Amino acid sequence: MGKQLNELNPALQNFIEDQKIFFVGTARGKGSVNVSPKGMDTFRIIDNKKIIWLNLTGSGNETAAHLLENDRMTIMFCSFEEMPLILRLYGNAKIYHENDQEYVAYSSLFDKHIGARQIIEMDINLVQSSCGYAVPFMEFKEERTQLAESDNKKGRKGVRKYWKDKNTKSIDGFNTI
Repeated sequence: MGKQLNELNPALQNFIEDQKIFFVGTARGKGSVNVSPKGMDTFRIIDNKKIIWLNLTGSGNETAAHLLENDRMTIMFCSFEEMPLILRLYGNAKIYHENDQEYVAYSSLFDKHIGARQIIEMDINLVQSSCGYAVPFMEFKEERTQLAESDNKKGRKGVRKYWKDKNTKSIDGFNTI
């Protein structure tokens, strides 16, 4: 049976810390809804009402484009091992870049990534759990290395060029940040 809470309790915080993947959902007032998988140890719990995640370089920058107009965000975790559980965090988000004081303060919580693009901070409004009985069992094998290898090969200057060439517009033509 699903439950709704106003904040993360210790058991749910432990569940999140054990997960290898999470999904981020955002949307503007019009255009496409975006759902992105995230991994590579880029999620941190600040307290029972606030989380952050490190946004790495990707093929798009939809989350940033959406947050310019609409700060609503949903984050979802699914248990693929052991006990079934789906956990959703609903809230309002802010996006920080490397020159922002919040980015500088939070960046020490993450391993260094050449492709670190933004840090997203979300204030949690609602926590919802559901059973996850239909989610299949899957075993974690290992992290993929292609993103880090590609970014390391480009270097920080090359990554910035990639952002300029490939990440300035959303799939709906909205500007990103």
